[in-house]
Amino acid sequence: MEKDSKIYVAGHRGLVGSAILRRLQAAGFTRLLTRTRSQLDLRDQAAVDAFFAAERPDYVFLAAAKVGGILANATYPAAFIYDNLEIQNHVIHAAYRYGTQKLLFLGSSCIYPRLAPQPLKEEYLLTGPLEETNQWYAIAKIAGIKMVQAYRRQYGFRGISLMPTNLYGPGDNFDLQTSHVLPALLRKFHEAKVDAAPRVVVWGTGAPRREFLHVDDLADAALFLMEHYDGEEIINVGVGEDLTIRELAELIKEVVGYRGDIVFDTSKPDGTPRKLLDVSRLHQLGWRAKIPLREGLAQTYAWYLEHQAEG
Repeated sequence: MEKDSKIYVAGHRGLVGSAILRRLQAAGFTRLLTRTRSQLDLRDQAAVDAFFAAERPDYVFLAAAKVGGILANATYPAAFIYDNLEIQNHVIHAAYRYGTQKLLFLGSSCIYPRLAPQPLKEEYLLTGPLEETNQWYAIAKIAGIKMVQAYRRQYGFRGISLMPTNLYGPGDNFDLQTSHVLPALLRKFHEAKVDAAPRVVVWGTGAPRREFLHVDDLADAALFLMEHYDGEEIINVGVGEDLTIRELAELIKEVVGYRGDIVFDTSKPDGTPRKLLDVSRLHQLGWRAKIPLREGLAQTYAWYLEHQAEG
């Protein structure tokens, strides 16, 4: 990519899109295209076509998606599959039609089978049943991966697909009804600290293991891969290390400075037992994560404290 290439970041207000935008700006790219949802609804094919016809971006980072945790996925399965299919279908097809040189599609580690061997290798895709709680989102993302591959095979369209692990960082969603586990726990522990509550209740047994990647690391990997990778195969993006939800809760408790107890509500679902990505393919390409979890948590908590008044 040249510094004056026209680059469209779809979903620039979200956790991932905002981080990619920051990374591109820091790297000196000067022609960055963004549209808010009110300006361009990516579920509207005619609107997406009109945008691409007018702007003709050279590169596209497709970070727009409907996302959420276990509760949101269980509550809105139709929205999770419909919205995500519409968004990616329209953007990928329009990018191909209107001459985009290269597109990067953001998938998710939830595409892998629920009980696949750990750590998760890229070739495990479609080798077993998905986790039921987020299968609608996963199936949409798998369709996006296959669409990118199909357009490469049939049209020679240069699309690549990244599979990030669990993400966190500035700009995360801290709504307890729709957020993922890490921001939800940060908020729970903060509110318990402010209220001097004797305990914090955490969903599940605390036994599942999760890997967490700072979103600024993901953005750095996205730029690296856009510039250095051009293959059909998906690429996992993670840190290559995980911890239990119990260990995460203890770490967040420490970062927040909460002094009460942690109680696990075992009547609530755990989700997938373990999700650790094999990142050897990414390491071989020359990229590794840089931000340690404790440091990233402290930074994210500081961001939350600064922005919590916004809702």
